[in-house]
Amino acid sequence: MYICYACKEEIEVYDGRVGRQDTCPKCLSFLHNCHNCRFWDPAAHNECLETTTAFIRDREAANFCSSFQMKQYDSKPEGNDLDAKAKLSSLFGDL
Repeated sequence: MYICYACKEEIEVYDGRVGRQDTCPKCLSFLHNCHNCRFWDPAAHNECLETTTAFIRDREAANFCSSFQMKQYDSKPEGNDLDAKAKLSSLFGDL
């Protein structure tokens, strides 16, 4: 199951492949962005678990990252679970 980071709604993605300009059919936010990527981790260096990626300033904007892989979920997250880690990181910084 694939979930849009912005509206938290389930979206249909064929084989996990998302084009750079693809948008969520419900909220129209870009899908090919850091928040929807399985490698995004606000606690990691450069906020990415992939060590060879370039720095991306706007994590919510569409980007050209070649390491992008759409994040997959077993079930729909409750409430704001998708952003909880980012909020904790912004409160306490990198520990």
